[in-house]
Amino acid sequence: MTRHPPADIGVPLTDVDTPALLVDLDALERNLRHLSTRAASLGVRLRPHAKTHKSPVLALKQIALGAIGACCQKVSEAEALVQGGVRDVLVSNEVVGRRKLERLAALARDARIGVCVDAPEHVEALGSAARSYGVTLDVLVEIDVGAGRCGVEPGEAALALAEIVARTKGLRFRGLQAYHGSAQHLRGFEERRAAIAGAVEKVRRTTELLDRRGFHCEEIGGGGTGTYAFEGSSGVYTDLQAGSYIFMDADYAKNLDKDGKPVHEFEHSLFVYATVMSTAVRERAVVDAGLKAVSVDSGMPRLAGRDDAEYFGASDEHGKLKVAPGNRSLAIGDKVKLIPGHCDPTVNLYDWYVGYRGERVEAIWPIARGPGA
Repeated sequence: MTRHPPADIGVPLTDVDTPALLVDLDALERNLRHLSTRAASLGVRLRPHAKTHKSPVLALKQIALGAIGACCQKVSEAEALVQGGVRDVLVSNEVVGRRKLERLAALARDARIGVCVDAPEHVEALGSAARSYGVTLDVLVEIDVGAGRCGVEPGEAALALAEIVARTKGLRFRGLQAYHGSAQHLRGFEERRAAIAGAVEKVRRTTELLDRRGFHCEEIGGGGTGTYAFEGSSGVYTDLQAGSYIFMDADYAKNLDKDGKPVHEFEHSLFVYATVMSTAVRERAVVDAGLKAVSVDSGMPRLAGRDDAEYFGASDEHGKLKVAPGNRSLAIGDKVKLIPGHCDPTVNLYDWYVGYRGERVEAIWPIARGPGA
């Protein structure tokens, strides 16, 4: 972590050094309250995904508004959350490797820890680590509901794995992980609804089979920012694992509602703050935020509040802006806010959040990236 954050609390926004990761606190808080209210109205629990924000501070804010805990993708993220005071963490992923499993088991001395499996080898190794540390780990059997990534086939394969979990000392079968990641970014409303309808049917069929064989699913996790309402209203899912809603990125903003218009349920609250460093060529400006400052895996960032310039190219330390013909409003030293295409990997590039309200810095929060495994 860099020793010094890019700003001090109380300074005007224009004094923030760049590139920096800005958080609009008013928009952030509205996003947090909105999903908390929606989850309650749907009758499901909220377990937001911390892989988005990588911050115990933000996880605790979500919990204060009713979330039951957090989920994350790797052991180092779980360690950061538990060390930051979160007492209920699900690693919504498979964990492989003796050292990582030992670290995971050690966390269960201070918090309730859950983890996913999709093979007997996972179960055997998890059980061994749990017994070595004298703890019990909660286990979700992951099923593939359409993402084509991890997860056993729904139905009999999930039952067989649940039976292995149930007879392994140190483990407790808790339910199913059923996240349909690729459905989150299907642009059309009906496309997303149909994808989740298929997932729901696979989950329903699997839980009915498990129930008949005496395996009650206390937790059925899934749902993301793009589809949470479908999982939440299904009567099948118990826990929503949306993460990006807290910030919203440019890619999610391309999703359409049932009327074919962009979804505006959540606000953009995360920005990469950048400074114009060159205007040597007419109709082009260069900012100090390139590939090391903003992720472009989901497309180039958009400029917030400006339609007179377009971010069109990135190299390591430079971002190129195409300026509308005749527009000379961008000068050396000017600062712009970029809306990242994908918030999760963009956050992973930074050590600090700079939280602002109005035009003044109000908060500085460290980002606990959990580097490595």
